[in-house]
Amino acid sequence: MSVRSLKTGLLSPSLLVGNTAWNPIRATGGTIVNSGGYIYHTFLSSGTFTPTTALSVDILVIAGGGGGAEGYGGGGGGAGGLLPFTAESVTAIAYTVTVGAGGAGSTGGGTSRGYVGNDSQFGALTLVKGGGYGGPDQNPSAASGGPGGSGGGAGGGGGAGTNTGGAATSGQGSAGGSHTGSSYGSGGGGGAGAVGDSTSSDTGGIGGAGSNTYSSWASATSTGVSGYYAGGGSGGAFTGGNATYASVGGGGGSGSAGTTNSSVGTANTGGGGGGSQGSNAAFGSAGGSGIVIVRYSV
Repeated sequence: MSVRSLKTGLLSPSLLVGNTAWNPIRATGGTIVNSGGYIYHTFLSSGTFTPTTALSVDILVIAGGGGGAEGYGGGGGGAGGLLPFTAESVTAIAYTVTVGAGGAGSTGGGTSRGYVGNDSQFGALTLVKGGGYGGPDQNPSAASGGPGGSGGGAGGGGGAGTNTGGAATSGQGSAGGSHTGSSYGSGGGGGAGAVGDSTSSDTGGIGGAGSNTYSSWASATSTGVSGYYAGGGSGGAFTGGNATYASVGGGGGSGSAGTTNSSVGTANTGGGGGGSQGSNAAFGSAGGSGIVIVRYSV
């Protein structure tokens, strides 16, 4: 029989089983929400998940996004890897939850790449890799995007030759966009749902879209961006090129031409940081931190 509030008549979280009140929350750790027939434990930072009994749980792990690069056309950072685990058996012990921070954007005068995002993990399950770094503009020999959960976008490389986008980790994301030709535009970072845009002009590529496969999780926990996670950061462009905008899923946008205001990846989405555009003094932006969500049936 359901226990009802005397004031509101609404169902309480507990049910009577015989003469004992049964609480559907059967673990500690994170922010706890009861929604749609599931209990969700959301970790916005590292912590511990501790069941009070044996459980079968679903887990969503997203790593930190990679940082964008700098210069006239700095590559966008790749999104942090996104990896689900279904029907995992856990027992009444403490499980370490690691939520990776986003990688920093570069700040070295047009020759430095961004930084790789930090990995996330639940217990001893497969490590989820941080997003790849965006490649720099003024360093042709090292302008390719970095590998990661999703790969970083290639930098303009001073308008020299072809630079490749970073590779993605199998099953965790998508590759970054490339740069070709004598232009200064840079590639967008890869996202969980799509590769980053490549470019052969002075216009930067938009970061690859994130994934909305877990939109019901996002809605229940009030996380993500419009139901999406892990979008790639957009790449910057040469002065006079069009600004590129933030991707779907928390990836940062590049700045307007001639400015330094690329944008960071959205916190707790794993979004990649935006690459700078229009100036050697422009800096790349940091990737967004990751997130870990655990759920089990009520």
